[in-house]
Amino acid sequence: MMMIRVRSRDGLERVTVDNPRTTVSALKTLIENQLRVPVYNQTLSTNRNLLLAKTPHDRRRFTDMSDPQTSISSLGISHGSMVYLAYEGERSVAGPAFHRAGSFGKKMTMNDLIAKQMRITRQENPHCDSVSFDRDAANAFQHYVNDSLAFAVKRGGFMYGSVLEGGKVEVNFIYEPPQQGTEGNLILLRDPDEENLVEAIALGLGMRRVGFIFTQTIGQNKKDYTLSNSEILQAAELHGQSGLKEWVTAVVKLEVNEDGGADVHFEAFQMSDMCVRLFKEGWFETDCGEGFDPKLSRMKKDVMVGVKDTKEVDNDFFLVVVKIVDHQGVLWRYLKVGGNFRHYL
Repeated sequence: MMMIRVRSRDGLERVTVDNPRTTVSALKTLIENQLRVPVYNQTLSTNRNLLLAKTPHDRRRFTDMSDPQTSISSLGISHGSMVYLAYEGERSVAGPAFHRAGSFGKKMTMNDLIAKQMRITRQENPHCDSVSFDRDAANAFQHYVNDSLAFAVKRGGFMYGSVLEGGKVEVNFIYEPPQQGTEGNLILLRDPDEENLVEAIALGLGMRRVGFIFTQTIGQNKKDYTLSNSEILQAAELHGQSGLKEWVTAVVKLEVNEDGGADVHFEAFQMSDMCVRLFKEGWFETDCGEGFDPKLSRMKKDVMVGVKDTKEVDNDFFLVVVKIVDHQGVLWRYLKVGGNFRHYL
């Protein structure tokens, strides 16, 4: 007997499997019986990006578990492995026992009432229709991280450009402030005078700050999350400070391709309105020490996720996917400010 972890939009659940040689078809039947998701409505994958797919067409691209006769052991699935589940519609998720409030039941405190009101749900649609990167700006940023840093330490920068009609964001250059990056953390050593100068240059070009871009390291690619809890905190803080509803958070990382090589991959998100609100109101625990699971954001008080009261929320609940396109700009390739830091256009 073995246990397989199943992560969906509802969080982390577990399925018990009696036969380690079971097939994908049998696993789907077990998921239907134990988690109440009909077989016909299931899309399974070992790729966590399945949870970011927004349409049935997007989900059909995840084909590693599409053959019902494939044994799960041939896919590397064993005791404790993680499988990702996407499905349409709603379902009832097992939660804690319900006790009536009152003289013969459990009395509810003010914190209980607040938790009932603070319900965490997914935000389906971003305020930003799409983000378009100037090819030279994007290439300059990723080439430096790839060639000079080898994706061994984190690097970040502020994106400058324009918000166009229909909520389209156009990025034309990236400013990298003073910073200290490690394998797991990125500390911005922000210089107000430096940033004021960059803001003045952007204003003269008819541009403004439109988002934040950062890299994930090779070591992070081995972890089971899209963004870590510390990355969620940093992104929510910068999003909240911006006052721009179309603010974009972009992530650059290395991904292994089908030939065993590595490709540089860009992803773009917005932090959900709920995420920014929770950060501004001080709900997040900001201590992200090594003892905490990086794929979960910890709350200071219980919130409701589905029908469960919890202090731990899957980071993916706070991410709203933004479509990426590119454009060929005619602006400057490089701009030096103060002679110390690199700024791309």
